[in-house]
Amino acid sequence: MILYFFIFVPILLGTLLYLIPRKEVKIIAFILQIFLLGLSIYNFIDISNNGDVIQVLGSNLAITGITLVCDQFSAALIILSAFIFLICYIFGLLDKFVNNLFIFLFIILQSLIMSIFLTRDLFNIYVLVEVSTIIVSVLIMFKKDSVSLYDGMVYLISNITAMTLFLFGVAILYKNFGVLDIDTIKLKMQYIEHSRSLILPFSLMITGIGLKCAFLPLFSWLPKAHATPSAPSIVSVILSGLYVKVGIYLFIRITDMYSPAINLNTVFLIVGILTSLVGIVFAFSQSDLKLILAYHTVSQLGLILMGISMGTITSYYGGVLHIFNHAMFKSVLFLCAGIIIDHYGTRDVYKIKGVFKNLPFVSIAMIMAILGITGAPFFNGSVSKYLIQGGAKNLIINSTIIIINLGTIISFIKVAKILKGSSGICILHVRWYKRVAVLLIGSMCLIMGLAGPLLVKGLFNYTIDMTFAIYIEKMIVYIVSLAIGYLLYNKVIHKLKFVREGISFDLGVNEISISMLAFFIFLVVTTYITLI
Repeated sequence: MILYFFIFVPILLGTLLYLIPRKEVKIIAFILQIFLLGLSIYNFIDISNNGDVIQVLGSNLAITGITLVCDQFSAALIILSAFIFLICYIFGLLDKFVNNLFIFLFIILQSLIMSIFLTRDLFNIYVLVEVSTIIVSVLIMFKKDSVSLYDGMVYLISNITAMTLFLFGVAILYKNFGVLDIDTIKLKMQYIEHSRSLILPFSLMITGIGLKCAFLPLFSWLPKAHATPSAPSIVSVILSGLYVKVGIYLFIRITDMYSPAINLNTVFLIVGILTSLVGIVFAFSQSDLKLILAYHTVSQLGLILMGISMGTITSYYGGVLHIFNHAMFKSVLFLCAGIIIDHYGTRDVYKIKGVFKNLPFVSIAMIMAILGITGAPFFNGSVSKYLIQGGAKNLIINSTIIIINLGTIISFIKVAKILKGSSGICILHVRWYKRVAVLLIGSMCLIMGLAGPLLVKGLFNYTIDMTFAIYIEKMIVYIVSLAIGYLLYNKVIHKLKFVREGISFDLGVNEISISMLAFFIFLVVTTYITLI
Protein backbone atom coordinates (compact mmCIF):
# COMPACT_ATOMS: atom_id res chain seq x y z
CA MET A 1 0.00 0.00 0.00
CA ILE A 2 3.00 2.28 -0.52
CA LEU A 3 1.17 4.55 -2.98
CA TYR A 4 -1.42 5.51 -0.37
CA PHE A 5 1.36 6.81 1.89
CA PHE A 6 1.96 9.63 -0.60
CA ILE A 7 -1.67 10.71 -0.19
CA PHE A 8 -2.81 9.94 3.34
CA VAL A 9 0.35 10.58 5.37
CA PRO A 10 0.68 14.26 4.32
CA ILE A 11 -3.07 14.88 4.73
CA LEU A 12 -3.29 13.29 8.18
CA LEU A 13 -0.06 14.79 9.49
CA GLY A 14 -0.80 18.22 8.00
CA THR A 15 -4.24 18.28 9.61
CA LEU A 16 -2.79 17.12 12.93
CA LEU A 17 -0.11 19.83 12.86
CA TYR A 18 -2.76 22.47 12.19
CA LEU A 19 -5.19 21.29 14.88
CA ILE A 20 -2.53 20.72 17.53
CA PRO A 21 -0.12 23.61 17.04
CA ARG A 22 3.26 23.25 18.70
CA LYS A 23 6.63 24.94 18.37
CA GLU A 24 7.99 21.81 16.74
CA VAL A 25 5.56 22.00 13.80
CA LYS A 26 8.18 23.24 11.33
CA ILE A 27 10.65 20.53 12.32
CA ILE A 28 7.99 17.80 11.99
CA ALA A 29 6.97 19.16 8.56
CA PHE A 30 10.63 19.13 7.51
CA ILE A 31 11.05 15.51 8.65
CA LEU A 32 7.91 14.63 6.65
CA GLN A 33 9.54 16.04 3.51
CA ILE A 34 12.66 13.95 4.02
CA PHE A 35 10.49 10.87 4.59
CA LEU A 36 8.47 11.49 1.42
CA LEU A 37 11.61 12.04 -0.66
CA GLY A 38 13.15 8.81 0.62
CA LEU A 39 9.91 6.91 0.04
CA SER A 40 9.58 8.32 -3.49
CA ILE A 41 13.13 7.22 -4.37
CA TYR A 42 12.44 3.74 -2.99
CA ASN A 43 9.19 3.63 -4.98
CA PHE A 44 10.97 4.58 -8.21
CA ILE A 45 13.65 1.92 -7.72
CA ASP A 46 11.00 -0.70 -6.98
CA ILE A 47 9.03 0.17 -10.12
CA SER A 48 12.18 0.22 -12.26
CA ASN A 49 13.04 -3.29 -11.09
CA ASN A 50 9.59 -4.88 -10.84
CA GLY A 51 7.29 -2.95 -13.19
CA ASP A 52 4.25 -0.73 -12.66
CA VAL A 53 2.38 -0.74 -9.37
CA ILE A 54 -1.44 -0.89 -9.35
CA GLN A 55 -3.34 -0.56 -6.09
CA VAL A 56 -7.14 -0.63 -5.84
CA LEU A 57 -9.19 0.63 -2.91
CA GLY A 58 -12.86 -0.27 -2.51
CA SER A 59 -13.07 -2.99 -5.14
CA ASN A 60 -11.06 -5.79 -6.65
CA LEU A 61 -11.66 -4.29 -10.10
CA ALA A 62 -9.56 -1.36 -11.26
CA ILE A 63 -12.46 -0.12 -13.37
CA THR A 64 -14.88 0.31 -10.48
CA GLY A 65 -12.58 0.83 -7.48
CA ILE A 66 -10.45 3.84 -6.56
CA THR A 67 -7.30 2.92 -8.44
CA LEU A 68 -3.79 4.26 -8.09
CA VAL A 69 -1.36 3.44 -10.87
CA CYS A 70 2.32 4.29 -10.76
CA ASP A 71 4.63 3.81 -13.72
CA GLN A 72 8.17 5.16 -14.11
CA PHE A 73 6.90 8.52 -15.36
CA SER A 74 4.58 9.01 -12.40
CA ALA A 75 7.23 7.73 -9.97
CA ALA A 76 9.78 10.22 -11.34
CA LEU A 77 7.28 13.08 -11.02
CA ILE A 78 6.64 12.12 -7.40
CA ILE A 79 10.40 12.31 -6.72
CA LEU A 80 10.41 15.71 -8.37
CA SER A 81 7.48 16.85 -6.22
CA ALA A 82 9.10 15.65 -3.00
CA PHE A 83 12.43 17.27 -3.88
CA ILE A 84 10.96 20.67 -4.84
CA PHE A 85 8.81 20.78 -1.70
CA LEU A 86 11.81 19.84 0.45
CA ILE A 87 13.86 22.68 -1.09
CA CYS A 88 10.99 25.09 -0.43
CA TYR A 89 10.82 24.00 3.22
CA ILE A 90 14.57 24.49 3.62
CA PHE A 91 14.36 27.92 2.00
CA GLY A 92 11.37 29.21 3.95
CA LEU A 93 11.58 27.17 7.14
CA LEU A 94 12.20 30.09 9.51
CA ASP A 95 10.39 32.86 7.64
CA LYS A 96 7.72 34.61 9.69
CA PHE A 97 4.91 34.06 7.19
CA VAL A 98 5.41 30.26 7.38
CA ASN A 99 2.88 29.67 10.15
CA ASN A 100 0.79 26.58 10.91
CA LEU A 101 -1.89 27.50 8.36
CA PHE A 102 0.69 27.97 5.60
CA ILE A 103 2.34 24.64 6.43
CA PHE A 104 -1.07 22.93 6.45
CA LEU A 105 -1.95 24.35 3.01
CA PHE A 106 1.48 23.48 1.62
CA ILE A 107 1.34 19.88 2.81
CA ILE A 108 -2.20 19.37 1.52
CA LEU A 109 -1.20 20.81 -1.87
CA GLN A 110 1.73 18.40 -1.99
CA SER A 111 -0.59 15.46 -1.32
CA LEU A 112 -3.00 16.61 -4.03
CA ILE A 113 -0.25 16.99 -6.62
CA MET A 114 1.07 13.50 -5.89
CA SER A 115 -2.48 12.13 -6.05
CA ILE A 116 -2.95 13.61 -9.54
CA PHE A 117 0.22 11.87 -10.69
CA LEU A 118 -1.11 8.54 -9.37
CA THR A 119 -4.79 8.44 -10.29
CA ARG A 120 -6.17 7.29 -13.64
CA ASP A 121 -9.82 8.10 -12.89
CA LEU A 122 -11.05 11.14 -14.82
CA PHE A 123 -13.49 12.30 -12.17
CA ASN A 124 -10.89 11.93 -9.44
CA ILE A 125 -8.56 14.04 -11.56
CA TYR A 126 -11.22 16.74 -11.81
CA VAL A 127 -11.82 16.78 -8.04
CA LEU A 128 -8.11 16.78 -7.18
CA VAL A 129 -7.32 19.59 -9.62
CA GLU A 130 -10.25 21.69 -8.38
CA VAL A 131 -9.25 21.36 -4.72
CA SER A 132 -5.61 22.08 -5.52
CA THR A 133 -6.71 25.15 -7.51
CA ILE A 134 -8.49 26.53 -4.45
CA ILE A 135 -5.43 25.95 -2.25
CA VAL A 136 -3.10 27.55 -4.79
CA SER A 137 -5.41 30.57 -4.94
CA VAL A 138 -5.29 30.91 -1.15
CA LEU A 139 -1.47 30.70 -1.23
CA ILE A 140 -1.31 33.41 -3.89
CA MET A 141 -3.55 35.64 -1.74
CA PHE A 142 -1.87 34.63 1.53
CA LYS A 143 -0.50 38.08 2.37
CA LYS A 144 -3.90 39.67 1.59
CA ASP A 145 -2.85 42.82 -0.25
CA SER A 146 -5.03 44.18 -3.05
CA VAL A 147 -2.84 43.05 -5.98
CA SER A 148 -2.46 39.47 -4.73
CA LEU A 149 -6.18 39.26 -3.98
CA TYR A 150 -6.99 40.33 -7.54
CA ASP A 151 -4.40 38.00 -9.10
CA GLY A 152 -5.58 35.12 -6.92
CA MET A 153 -9.22 35.65 -7.89
CA VAL A 154 -8.38 35.80 -11.60
CA TYR A 155 -6.45 32.57 -11.21
CA LEU A 156 -9.25 30.91 -9.26
CA ILE A 157 -12.13 31.86 -11.54
CA SER A 158 -10.32 31.17 -14.83
CA ASN A 159 -9.03 27.78 -13.68
CA ILE A 160 -12.38 26.71 -12.25
CA THR A 161 -14.02 27.69 -15.55
CA ALA A 162 -11.44 25.64 -17.45
CA MET A 163 -11.96 22.57 -15.28
CA THR A 164 -15.73 22.92 -15.68
CA LEU A 165 -15.19 22.46 -19.42
CA PHE A 166 -13.01 19.45 -18.59
CA LEU A 167 -15.84 18.01 -16.48
CA PHE A 168 -18.35 18.43 -19.32
CA GLY A 169 -15.99 16.46 -21.55
CA VAL A 170 -15.64 13.74 -18.91
CA ALA A 171 -19.44 13.51 -18.63
CA ILE A 172 -19.80 12.94 -22.39
CA LEU A 173 -17.07 10.28 -22.32
CA TYR A 174 -18.78 8.52 -19.42
CA LYS A 175 -22.05 8.52 -21.37
CA ASN A 176 -20.30 6.96 -24.37
CA PHE A 177 -18.09 4.42 -22.61
CA GLY A 178 -19.64 3.85 -19.17
CA VAL A 179 -16.28 4.06 -17.38
CA LEU A 180 -13.94 6.77 -16.13
CA ASP A 181 -10.65 4.84 -16.10
CA ILE A 182 -8.18 6.35 -18.60
CA ASP A 183 -6.58 3.04 -19.58
CA THR A 184 -9.93 1.32 -20.12
CA ILE A 185 -11.26 4.18 -22.22
CA LYS A 186 -8.13 4.07 -24.38
CA LEU A 187 -8.73 0.37 -25.06
CA LYS A 188 -12.35 1.04 -25.99
CA MET A 189 -11.35 3.94 -28.28
CA GLN A 190 -9.95 1.40 -30.75
CA TYR A 191 -13.41 0.00 -31.42
CA ILE A 192 -15.40 3.22 -31.76
CA GLU A 193 -17.12 3.43 -35.13
CA HIS A 194 -17.71 7.18 -35.39
CA SER A 195 -14.66 9.14 -34.29
CA ARG A 196 -16.48 12.42 -34.83
CA SER A 197 -18.55 11.70 -31.73
CA LEU A 198 -15.34 12.34 -29.78
CA ILE A 199 -14.77 15.84 -31.16
CA LEU A 200 -16.83 17.58 -28.48
CA PRO A 201 -15.41 15.80 -25.38
CA PHE A 202 -11.88 15.99 -26.78
CA SER A 203 -12.15 19.74 -27.43
CA LEU A 204 -13.71 20.44 -24.04
CA MET A 205 -11.10 18.47 -22.11
CA ILE A 206 -8.09 19.80 -24.01
CA THR A 207 -9.36 23.38 -23.66
CA GLY A 208 -9.54 22.91 -19.90
CA ILE A 209 -6.10 21.34 -19.76
CA GLY A 210 -4.71 23.87 -22.26
CA LEU A 211 -5.41 26.67 -19.80
CA LYS A 212 -3.65 24.74 -17.01
CA CYS A 213 -0.68 24.39 -19.39
CA ALA A 214 -0.79 28.10 -20.36
CA PHE A 215 -0.81 27.37 -24.09
CA LEU A 216 -1.41 30.23 -26.51
CA PRO A 217 -3.84 32.06 -26.19
CA LEU A 218 -4.64 30.79 -22.66
CA PHE A 219 -1.52 31.99 -20.84
CA SER A 220 -2.44 35.46 -19.56
CA TRP A 221 -3.33 34.17 -16.07
CA LEU A 222 0.12 32.65 -15.53
CA PRO A 223 2.22 35.84 -15.08
CA LYS A 224 -0.42 37.19 -12.67
CA ALA A 225 -0.27 34.07 -10.51
CA HIS A 226 3.43 33.26 -10.71
CA ALA A 227 4.73 36.81 -10.33
CA THR A 228 2.17 38.52 -8.10
CA PRO A 229 4.18 41.03 -6.04
CA SER A 230 3.38 39.88 -2.51
CA ALA A 231 3.35 36.10 -3.03
CA PRO A 232 6.20 34.36 -1.17
CA SER A 233 9.01 33.13 -3.40
CA ILE A 234 8.36 29.51 -2.48
CA VAL A 235 4.79 29.84 -3.76
CA SER A 236 6.16 31.06 -7.11
CA VAL A 237 8.55 28.09 -7.10
CA ILE A 238 5.76 25.58 -6.54
CA LEU A 239 3.59 27.19 -9.22
CA SER A 240 6.22 27.62 -11.93
CA GLY A 241 8.56 24.79 -11.04
CA LEU A 242 6.01 22.11 -10.23
CA TYR A 243 2.28 22.81 -10.33
CA VAL A 244 2.19 23.89 -13.96
CA LYS A 245 3.66 20.46 -14.76
CA VAL A 246 0.37 18.95 -13.59
CA GLY A 247 -1.23 20.45 -16.68
CA ILE A 248 1.48 19.05 -18.96
CA TYR A 249 1.17 15.63 -17.30
CA LEU A 250 -2.60 15.61 -17.84
CA PHE A 251 -2.14 16.76 -21.43
CA ILE A 252 0.17 13.80 -22.08
CA ARG A 253 -2.22 11.32 -20.42
CA ILE A 254 -5.39 12.65 -22.07
CA THR A 255 -3.97 12.96 -25.59
CA ASP A 256 -2.58 9.43 -25.23
CA MET A 257 -6.05 8.24 -24.17
CA TYR A 258 -7.57 9.73 -27.34
CA SER A 259 -4.67 8.64 -29.58
CA PRO A 260 -6.42 5.55 -31.06
CA ALA A 261 -9.09 7.88 -32.51
CA ILE A 262 -7.68 11.44 -32.60
CA ASN A 263 -4.17 12.64 -33.33
CA LEU A 264 -3.51 16.38 -33.52
CA ASN A 265 0.27 16.29 -33.10
CA THR A 266 0.86 18.70 -36.00
CA VAL A 267 -1.66 21.19 -34.60
CA PHE A 268 -0.14 21.03 -31.11
CA LEU A 269 3.34 21.38 -32.58
CA ILE A 270 2.29 24.68 -34.16
CA VAL A 271 0.63 25.77 -30.90
CA GLY A 272 3.85 24.91 -29.06
CA ILE A 273 5.97 26.96 -31.48
CA LEU A 274 3.69 30.00 -31.21
CA THR A 275 3.44 29.69 -27.41
CA SER A 276 7.22 29.58 -27.07
CA LEU A 277 7.83 32.53 -29.40
CA VAL A 278 5.12 34.69 -27.81
CA GLY A 279 6.46 33.91 -24.33
CA ILE A 280 9.91 35.12 -25.37
CA VAL A 281 8.55 38.33 -26.93
CA PHE A 282 6.69 39.20 -23.73
CA ALA A 283 9.75 38.32 -21.64
CA PHE A 284 11.85 40.75 -23.73
CA SER A 285 9.49 43.59 -22.91
CA GLN A 286 9.44 43.21 -19.11
CA SER A 287 11.52 45.08 -16.58
CA ASP A 288 10.02 43.20 -13.61
CA LEU A 289 12.40 40.34 -12.76
CA LYS A 290 9.65 37.91 -11.73
CA LEU A 291 7.53 38.73 -14.78
CA ILE A 292 10.49 37.93 -17.03
CA LEU A 293 10.78 34.54 -15.35
CA ALA A 294 7.01 33.97 -15.53
CA TYR A 295 6.86 34.65 -19.27
CA HIS A 296 9.81 32.34 -19.77
CA THR A 297 7.75 29.64 -18.09
CA VAL A 298 5.20 30.18 -20.87
CA SER A 299 7.99 29.91 -23.46
CA GLN A 300 9.46 26.73 -21.96
CA LEU A 301 6.02 25.13 -21.76
CA GLY A 302 5.69 25.78 -25.47
CA LEU A 303 9.04 24.06 -26.02
CA ILE A 304 7.89 21.06 -23.99
CA LEU A 305 4.70 20.90 -26.08
CA MET A 306 6.83 20.96 -29.23
CA GLY A 307 8.90 18.04 -27.98
CA ILE A 308 5.99 15.79 -27.07
CA SER A 309 4.10 16.66 -30.29
CA MET A 310 6.77 16.09 -32.95
CA GLY A 311 5.86 12.45 -33.30
CA THR A 312 9.32 10.96 -32.74
CA ILE A 313 10.54 9.01 -29.74
CA THR A 314 13.65 11.16 -29.39
CA SER A 315 11.80 14.47 -29.27
CA TYR A 316 9.08 13.03 -27.01
CA TYR A 317 11.65 11.94 -24.43
CA GLY A 318 13.32 15.32 -24.80
CA GLY A 319 10.03 17.07 -24.05
CA VAL A 320 9.36 14.89 -21.02
CA LEU A 321 12.92 15.33 -19.73
CA HIS A 322 12.54 19.09 -20.13
CA ILE A 323 9.67 18.94 -17.62
CA PHE A 324 12.19 17.90 -14.98
CA ASN A 325 14.93 20.24 -16.17
CA HIS A 326 12.60 23.23 -16.26
CA ALA A 327 11.46 22.46 -12.72
CA MET A 328 15.07 22.70 -11.54
CA PHE A 329 16.36 25.81 -13.23
CA LYS A 330 13.10 27.77 -12.89
CA SER A 331 12.90 26.94 -9.16
CA VAL A 332 16.45 28.26 -8.71
CA LEU A 333 15.66 31.43 -10.63
CA PHE A 334 12.54 32.23 -8.60
CA LEU A 335 14.29 31.56 -5.28
CA CYS A 336 17.23 33.76 -6.28
CA ALA A 337 14.86 36.43 -7.57
CA GLY A 338 13.07 36.43 -4.22
CA ILE A 339 16.32 36.99 -2.32
CA ILE A 340 17.46 39.73 -4.72
CA ILE A 341 14.13 41.56 -4.57
CA ASP A 342 14.04 41.39 -0.77
CA HIS A 343 17.53 42.85 -0.46
CA TYR A 344 17.33 45.52 -3.17
CA GLY A 345 13.73 46.53 -2.51
CA THR A 346 12.85 46.56 -6.21
CA ARG A 347 11.91 44.12 -8.98
CA ASP A 348 13.15 46.39 -11.79
CA VAL A 349 16.12 44.77 -13.52
CA TYR A 350 17.30 48.20 -14.70
CA LYS A 351 17.68 49.35 -11.08
CA ILE A 352 19.46 46.26 -9.73
CA LYS A 353 23.25 46.17 -10.03
CA GLY A 354 26.19 44.44 -8.39
CA VAL A 355 24.38 41.25 -7.38
CA PHE A 356 27.49 39.09 -7.81
CA LYS A 357 29.50 41.32 -5.49
CA ASN A 358 26.77 41.63 -2.88
CA LEU A 359 25.23 38.13 -3.08
CA PRO A 360 27.95 35.78 -4.37
CA PHE A 361 26.30 32.49 -3.35
CA VAL A 362 22.98 33.52 -4.84
CA SER A 363 24.74 34.67 -8.02
CA ILE A 364 26.53 31.33 -8.46
CA ALA A 365 23.25 29.44 -8.18
CA MET A 366 21.58 31.88 -10.56
CA ILE A 367 24.36 31.52 -13.14
CA MET A 368 23.99 27.72 -13.07
CA ALA A 369 20.25 28.10 -13.65
CA ILE A 370 20.78 30.56 -16.51
CA LEU A 371 23.25 28.17 -18.13
CA GLY A 372 20.64 25.44 -17.71
CA ILE A 373 17.72 27.30 -19.26
CA THR A 374 19.81 28.62 -22.15
CA GLY A 375 21.07 25.12 -23.03
CA ALA A 376 24.77 25.51 -22.17
CA PRO A 377 26.75 22.28 -22.63
CA PHE A 378 27.14 20.16 -19.48
CA PHE A 379 24.01 21.72 -17.95
CA ASN A 380 20.60 20.08 -17.78
CA GLY A 381 18.74 22.11 -20.41
CA SER A 382 21.29 21.16 -23.07
CA VAL A 383 20.38 17.45 -22.86
CA SER A 384 16.62 17.85 -23.21
CA LYS A 385 17.00 20.49 -25.94
CA TYR A 386 19.44 18.20 -27.75
CA LEU A 387 16.81 15.44 -27.75
CA ILE A 388 14.00 17.78 -28.81
CA GLN A 389 16.09 19.14 -31.65
CA GLY A 390 17.29 15.63 -32.55
CA GLY A 391 13.69 14.60 -33.21
CA ALA A 392 12.95 17.59 -35.47
CA LYS A 393 11.54 16.31 -38.74
CA ASN A 394 12.69 19.10 -41.02
CA LEU A 395 14.91 22.14 -41.33
CA ILE A 396 12.10 24.59 -40.51
CA ILE A 397 11.38 23.04 -37.11
CA ASN A 398 15.08 22.66 -36.39
CA SER A 399 15.68 26.32 -37.23
CA THR A 400 12.70 27.36 -35.08
CA ILE A 401 14.17 25.57 -32.06
CA ILE A 402 17.47 27.39 -32.60
CA ILE A 403 15.62 30.73 -32.81
CA ILE A 404 13.69 29.96 -29.62
CA ASN A 405 16.90 29.16 -27.76
CA LEU A 406 18.55 32.28 -29.17
CA GLY A 407 15.60 34.30 -27.87
CA THR A 408 16.03 32.71 -24.44
CA ILE A 409 19.73 33.58 -24.47
CA ILE A 410 19.00 37.20 -25.42
CA SER A 411 16.41 37.55 -22.67
CA PHE A 412 18.76 36.20 -20.01
CA ILE A 413 21.58 38.46 -21.19
CA LYS A 414 19.23 41.22 -20.05
CA VAL A 415 18.69 39.45 -16.71
CA ALA A 416 22.39 38.67 -16.23
CA LYS A 417 23.26 42.36 -16.35
CA ILE A 418 22.03 42.64 -12.75
CA LEU A 419 25.05 40.57 -11.71
CA LYS A 420 27.54 43.15 -13.00
CA GLY A 421 28.79 46.37 -11.53
CA SER A 422 28.42 47.82 -8.09
CA SER A 423 25.28 49.11 -6.43
CA GLY A 424 26.91 50.97 -3.56
CA ILE A 425 25.18 48.56 -1.16
CA CYS A 426 27.38 46.65 1.27
CA ILE A 427 27.60 42.86 1.07
CA LEU A 428 24.22 41.55 2.10
CA HIS A 429 23.62 38.76 4.55
CA VAL A 430 21.57 35.78 3.40
CA ARG A 431 20.60 33.23 6.00
CA TRP A 432 22.58 30.01 5.73
CA TYR A 433 19.60 27.78 5.05
CA LYS A 434 18.56 29.94 2.08
CA ARG A 435 22.08 29.68 0.67
CA VAL A 436 21.96 25.90 1.15
CA ALA A 437 18.60 25.69 -0.65
CA VAL A 438 19.60 27.71 -3.74
CA LEU A 439 23.03 26.09 -4.06
CA LEU A 440 21.59 22.59 -3.61
CA ILE A 441 18.98 22.94 -6.32
CA GLY A 442 21.29 25.07 -8.46
CA SER A 443 23.90 22.32 -8.45
CA MET A 444 21.20 19.97 -9.78
CA CYS A 445 21.27 21.95 -13.02
CA LEU A 446 24.89 20.88 -13.45
CA ILE A 447 24.51 17.34 -12.06
CA MET A 448 21.51 16.56 -14.28
CA GLY A 449 23.44 17.89 -17.26
CA LEU A 450 26.55 15.81 -16.60
CA ALA A 451 24.43 12.74 -15.88
CA GLY A 452 22.02 13.44 -18.76
CA PRO A 453 22.54 10.18 -20.67
CA LEU A 454 22.23 8.16 -17.43
CA LEU A 455 19.09 10.10 -16.49
CA VAL A 456 17.48 9.37 -19.86
CA LYS A 457 18.41 5.70 -19.53
CA GLY A 458 17.01 5.50 -16.00
CA LEU A 459 13.77 7.35 -16.76
CA PHE A 460 12.91 5.99 -20.20
CA ASN A 461 15.23 3.02 -20.74
CA TYR A 462 16.43 4.91 -23.81
CA THR A 463 20.08 5.24 -24.77
CA ILE A 464 21.55 8.45 -26.15
CA ASP A 465 25.10 8.72 -27.39
CA MET A 466 26.52 12.00 -26.08
CA THR A 467 30.07 11.69 -27.41
CA PHE A 468 32.86 14.17 -26.78
CA ALA A 469 32.50 15.38 -30.38
CA ILE A 470 28.84 16.21 -29.74
CA TYR A 471 29.76 18.20 -26.64
CA ILE A 472 32.38 20.14 -28.65
CA GLU A 473 29.83 20.83 -31.39
CA LYS A 474 27.26 22.01 -28.84
CA MET A 475 29.88 24.19 -27.16
CA ILE A 476 30.71 25.90 -30.46
CA VAL A 477 27.02 26.43 -31.28
CA TYR A 478 26.34 27.81 -27.80
CA ILE A 479 29.27 30.23 -27.88
CA VAL A 480 28.24 31.47 -31.33
CA SER A 481 24.62 31.84 -30.15
CA LEU A 482 25.82 33.70 -27.05
CA ALA A 483 27.88 36.09 -29.18
CA ILE A 484 25.01 36.69 -31.62
CA GLY A 485 22.57 37.16 -28.75
CA TYR A 486 24.86 39.66 -27.01
CA LEU A 487 25.28 41.70 -30.18
CA LEU A 488 21.56 41.61 -31.03
CA TYR A 489 20.53 42.70 -27.55
CA ASN A 490 23.03 45.53 -27.23
CA LYS A 491 22.84 46.80 -30.81
CA VAL A 492 19.19 46.23 -31.70
CA ILE A 493 16.75 44.71 -29.23
CA HIS A 494 17.22 46.94 -26.18
CA LYS A 495 16.58 49.97 -28.44
CA LEU A 496 13.20 48.71 -29.63
CA LYS A 497 10.27 50.73 -28.32
CA PHE A 498 8.29 47.77 -26.98
CA VAL A 499 11.37 46.52 -25.11
CA ARG A 500 12.09 49.94 -23.57
CA GLU A 501 8.50 50.82 -22.68
CA GLY A 502 7.19 47.32 -22.07
CA ILE A 503 4.03 45.57 -23.21
CA SER A 504 1.47 43.67 -21.19
CA PHE A 505 -1.19 41.09 -21.84
CA ASP A 506 -3.36 41.84 -18.85
CA LEU A 507 -6.64 40.05 -19.52
CA GLY A 508 -9.50 39.96 -17.05
CA VAL A 509 -11.75 36.99 -16.38
CA ASN A 510 -14.15 37.89 -19.22
CA GLU A 511 -11.33 38.14 -21.77
CA ILE A 512 -9.79 34.89 -20.56
CA SER A 513 -13.19 33.20 -20.96
CA ILE A 514 -13.42 34.52 -24.52
CA SER A 515 -9.94 33.18 -25.28
CA MET A 516 -11.04 29.77 -23.94
CA LEU A 517 -14.06 29.88 -26.24
CA ALA A 518 -11.82 30.77 -29.20
CA PHE A 519 -9.41 27.92 -28.38
CA PHE A 520 -12.34 25.51 -28.01
CA ILE A 521 -13.74 26.50 -31.43
CA PHE A 522 -10.25 26.16 -32.92
CA LEU A 523 -9.96 22.62 -31.54
CA VAL A 524 -13.42 21.64 -32.77
CA VAL A 525 -12.66 22.87 -36.30
CA THR A 526 -9.16 21.39 -36.53
CA THR A 527 -10.27 18.06 -35.08
CA TYR A 528 -13.21 17.89 -37.50
CA ILE A 529 -10.93 18.65 -40.46
CA THR A 530 -8.44 16.00 -39.29
CA LEU A 531 -11.14 13.34 -39.09
CA ILE A 532 -12.60 14.04 -42.54
